[in-house]
Amino acid sequence: MKIPRITWAAYGFALVVIVLDQLTKYWMLDGLSLREVGRVLVLPPILNFSYVENTGVSFGLFGGGAARWALSVFSIVVAAGLAWWALRAKRRTLVSAIGLVIGGAIGNAIDRIQYGYVVDFIDFSGTGVFPWVFNVADSAITVGVLLLILDSVMSERKAAVGAAPEKA
Repeated sequence: MKIPRITWAAYGFALVVIVLDQLTKYWMLDGLSLREVGRVLVLPPILNFSYVENTGVSFGLFGGGAARWALSVFSIVVAAGLAWWALRAKRRTLVSAIGLVIGGAIGNAIDRIQYGYVVDFIDFSGTGVFPWVFNVADSAITVGVLLLILDSVMSERKAAVGAAPEKA
């Protein structure tokens, strides 16, 4: 089976997200020793690097660690399903969205398998607006989902504009 060129873009986005996610986590854990330090003030109170072991999913839901393997398998299955979808995708926004979500899902699955939790460290909680701590993979998933919604809305509008009006 020949993989379409546009599909390679999705896989490329995923690979970039995985590499950036894992490199930033490595830097936080081993470069800044964030696990031992706990918090590094970057632009207080707006941005800090805070060490958080997220045993759940987004924003700590389903935490506690009991779902480690189920969440890991789920992330990999979602990534595989999206990789299959990318083979059929034709629109750039959709391909970009799929790649970002694949990369984020795999980046966090690597953490769950390796540590038993996801390493979160980007902390904007000092603003009082966004209380959660997150990572590059979480950001990619969020942007990817927003792009999926945007692509869906744009596709529906294009289809509605292209549809012929009904005659009475």
